[in-house]
Amino acid sequence: MGRHMSAWIDGKAVEPAGGAGFDLVSPLTGGTLYRIIESDDATVDAAVQSARRAYVENRRSTIAQRAAWLEALAKAFEQDAARITDMIVATIGKPRRAASFEASRVGAFMRNCVAELLTQRGEILPLDSAPTGAGHLGFARRIPYGVVAAITPFNAPANLLVQKLAPALATGNAIVAKPHPTGIEVALAFAELAKRAGLPDGLYNVVSGDRDAAVKLAAHPGVSVISLTGGIAAARALAVAAGPKKFCAELGSNAANLVLADANLEDAASKIAAAAFEASGQQCISAQRIIVEQPVFERFVELFVAAARKLTVGDPQDNATDVGTMVSVAAAQRVMNLVTDAEAKGARIALRPELAGAYLSPGIIVQAPGTARVLSEEAFGPIVVVQSARDLGDALSQANDSRFGLQGACFTSSLDTALRIAEDFDCGSVWINEASRFRLDMYPFGGVKDSGFGREGIRYAMEEYSQIKFVGLRASR
Repeated sequence: MGRHMSAWIDGKAVEPAGGAGFDLVSPLTGGTLYRIIESDDATVDAAVQSARRAYVENRRSTIAQRAAWLEALAKAFEQDAARITDMIVATIGKPRRAASFEASRVGAFMRNCVAELLTQRGEILPLDSAPTGAGHLGFARRIPYGVVAAITPFNAPANLLVQKLAPALATGNAIVAKPHPTGIEVALAFAELAKRAGLPDGLYNVVSGDRDAAVKLAAHPGVSVISLTGGIAAARALAVAAGPKKFCAELGSNAANLVLADANLEDAASKIAAAAFEASGQQCISAQRIIVEQPVFERFVELFVAAARKLTVGDPQDNATDVGTMVSVAAAQRVMNLVTDAEAKGARIALRPELAGAYLSPGIIVQAPGTARVLSEEAFGPIVVVQSARDLGDALSQANDSRFGLQGACFTSSLDTALRIAEDFDCGSVWINEASRFRLDMYPFGGVKDSGFGREGIRYAMEEYSQIKFVGLRASR
């Protein structure tokens, strides 16, 4: 049947038995990369049951043992980073330089999880603060949930998988991954490397497919936690399927970046251009809405267009490329439609994007009317809209006029302004003088409003994938 991608269960690849499947098309060439087999009910059940057995068998593993597993995994992934990079470039068209950076984060993230694991603490509770607590000792510690279902998107198949995999394993869980179809090759490569590194069979399983497989996994009674990175529609469908389970979701955004009159405009233009257009804007926190105070509006637009023109659009295989292909021809056309919609409604196009297959060059829309879709939807592509604001209050009002609230940014030289932004900008995290796509792994990352709930980031993810257990003791007399 040619090259295919299927599930990985209990330490080995699952050979397809003639089930339904679909072809994955290369955004670079338009040719078929391989066929993906849709995991059926029996396959999903086998993956969860295997994970459950592995969790039970290893639930008494020591912190030292889990740290050793993660160290071995980190080493194995680092030795294979070049192959992972090639997969990312080929399947989603991410430029090689960005793909290489993504692959390099995997081992570093795992080692940082080890560092956090080795310094975890419990808590002793002063039970004698209540009169009836005299003679009693209480302590609280974190314990795993069991099986974590990790459902990941296409745009960062290595990074967004390890953001779930490492914290889940560190805290003593087993994990079943259901990656986006474009991420299945990377997820299976992770499984092979985990086997080679000595991770016990079943602690990391993979099911393949698209929406149906994700719903089956979320609904399985053996799954205790669902961790999703994806869109709002997917979150709603999976939450309904899951029922009353722990649910962590990092969802969409149309990130606002504020540029105030006292900002360094050249710096802001350069940083926001990279945050908006590199990797074709296919990041949940890519800059999409830029809100600029009126006195510097025209000057900023001029600088921003110039910064965007400096970016190299071309072959993702070339290390010099900043903007490669989008994930598919359909995705590129969908984004282009947002530009057409805004222009038809009266917006000015300061930099017109060019569409060729799955390639879409940067596009800059200026002063779009409130009815333009680009102001309310998540573009997830290399286009931005630049709007003017009368003052800081108006800029904040525009920024907060969104159902999303993942990560935002503000450029200013005023400490007072920065402190007001910290209080009044409705998002899960905000950067001052860095653009919205800037992210580090050690801080809590997650959204408010329709951008989700729960937090990622090393310590914070480990807290999400573990729960507090209290133990009370009465001294015998």
